[in-house]
Amino acid sequence: MPPLLKRIFSRENLLALLLSLILTALVIFTAGTSPTWIYQGF
Repeated sequence: MPPLLKRIFSRENLLALLLSLILTALVIFTAGTSPTWIYQGF
């Protein structure tokens, strides 16, 4: 593996990418449900 690819796909970068993908998926999947907890106080 070339050193540039090794630097791009380091352990920290892969963990950050995985975390951001999980957060994005959570936002996408929970956006379809109506956020009733926002309107609880009204």
